[in-house]
Amino acid sequence: MKKIVMLLAGLLFACGLTGIVSASANESKKTIHFGDITWESGSLTTEILRLIVEKGYGYSTDTLPGSTVSMEVALARNDIQVIAEEWAGRSPAWIKAEQAGQVFAIGDTVKNADEGWYVPEYVIKGDPARNIKPLAPGLLSVSDLKQYKSVFSDPEAPEKGRFLNSPSGWTSETVNSQKLKAYGLENDYVNFRSGSGAALDAEVTSAIGRGKAVLFYYWSPTPLMGRFSLVRLEEPAFNEAAWRTLTDASNPSPQGSRSLPAKLSIGVSAPFHKDYPELVVFFAKVDLPIDILNKTLAQMSEKRESAKDAAVNFMRDQPAIWKAWLPDDVAQKVEAGL
Repeated sequence: MKKIVMLLAGLLFACGLTGIVSASANESKKTIHFGDITWESGSLTTEILRLIVEKGYGYSTDTLPGSTVSMEVALARNDIQVIAEEWAGRSPAWIKAEQAGQVFAIGDTVKNADEGWYVPEYVIKGDPARNIKPLAPGLLSVSDLKQYKSVFSDPEAPEKGRFLNSPSGWTSETVNSQKLKAYGLENDYVNFRSGSGAALDAEVTSAIGRGKAVLFYYWSPTPLMGRFSLVRLEEPAFNEAAWRTLTDASNPSPQGSRSLPAKLSIGVSAPFHKDYPELVVFFAKVDLPIDILNKTLAQMSEKRESAKDAAVNFMRDQPAIWKAWLPDDVAQKVEAGL
């Protein structure tokens, strides 16, 4: 009888120890911190990934705010574990961290993404339905902007044009500022920086609604691409050496170039890459068709949906897209959780 009691005690101890080890392992993977991306496509993608990670894989998540560069630095330190829309290879902070093995770019999440300098199509072609005549009929490339600065006149400095740049803290803000110098436009255009991505959207949308000329940096995927007819101005072909001068804010002699060909990935920290292999496999399969994504973003903007609500609606409306990323059992859990 004594032996049986001792055996049972040993089994209970072993089970208890196993439970402690299991609890410890789960504790180390308790919460996954996502970067709180402020632009629409990044915000939507963040919420889509969070839904799947929580409902399908059972991990809790949250978001932590920051500018693009500060989030990349935080990712390298593992202060956050995931950036859902990383334009990998664009900023010195990312390149340095990637070369050091501190971060990884997973997958190719949105094919045919792009960025550049845009104007509404009616600025070049006019819009008879709105009684708008062509304002800059010869505008094709950035080299034509000098002669059309009066078309884009800045309200506070009418002798100059206004260029709507990215918000400060975005990698693209540095690139665009350097491009103004490279294209010889620094003295002809005011380098206007919006306070946020939402403020940039509001400025552009307001101008288009009033049929006014507006010159601005923008990218795809975005709601604007799903709502308006825009024209991207031609730039010199991409040149890697020139690109390095554009990403370096301290370079006194930047050279003109189209932006680095876009590849959108999911950025993860090195510890995350090691500790969550099943999520890395899932992230590598994420593929958001750009036309559907632009339309989803346009609806999100027009209906003033939160990114979380838009993500739920996307998951309900487009099951064939996201189920292709997941094992069947995980997909069933996500679907049940919606």
